Amino acid sequence: MSGPAALVVPAVKKHTATVIFAHGLGDSGAGWMPLAENWRRRGKFEEVAFIFPNAPTIPITANMHMRMPGWYDITTFGDLQGKSHDEVGILKSRDYFNSLIKAETEKGIESSRIVLGGFSQGGAMSLFTGVTCPYQLGGIVGLSSYLLMHNKVKDFLPAEHPNKDTTIFMGHGDSDPLVKHEWGQLTAKILTEWGFKVDFRTYKGLVHSADPKEIDDLEVYLNERLPPLGDAPASKA
Repeated sequence: MSGPAALVVPAVKKHTATVIFAHGLGDSGAGWMPLAENWRRRGKFEEVAFIFPNAPTIPITANMHMRMPGWYDITTFGDLQGKSHDEVGILKSRDYFNSLIKAETEKGIESSRIVLGGFSQGGAMSLFTGVTCPYQLGGIVGLSSYLLMHNKVKDFLPAEHPNKDTTIFMGHGDSDPLVKHEWGQLTAKILTEWGFKVDFRTYKGLVHSADPKEIDDLEVYLNERLPPLGDAPASKA
């Protein structure tokens, strides 16, 4: 990927887990750093490093080909659940996300102590990368997001399905005018039908944004998926 380097908020105690969180279209990793900074101020997730990757600047067809940070091209905002998805861009971003995961495992972090998530485009990429990831992850998060490449996703699922038992957290506002709530619901339904475990939460009155209750629910989810290990070993044998 040709985007700026990812932003990192390091663990303040022994590094035993990592959260990778990807921004949406036109945003940057810095836009989501307050998430980690708030938890730091409150003494939460002290063993967790947070990585906020930056998408490359690319022309977006739906925005009159204007260049902006994006994980893949979008041809129309009217039907993000449509079939005209930018497969080349999606797979390139998937490979980048997988490289971030691999880099963490090479530091000695178990893949089961890594959570991959994001918002909007970043959430869609996290769902796609997470369910097709060759490693067992600690968690997968998609906020205000949707399923990419539809049934073609099945072509990329690993035969061993390492994340069939990994709980996927999805949050979506029921007043989202851009990534429609029903698209999120349909994504959760399809993934569930494929055998994945999905925890789908609806936030009343929320538009295409995050919500304090949603962030509280995400915090509970991360606490469950990445409990502190204390003096227990965190690295691979």
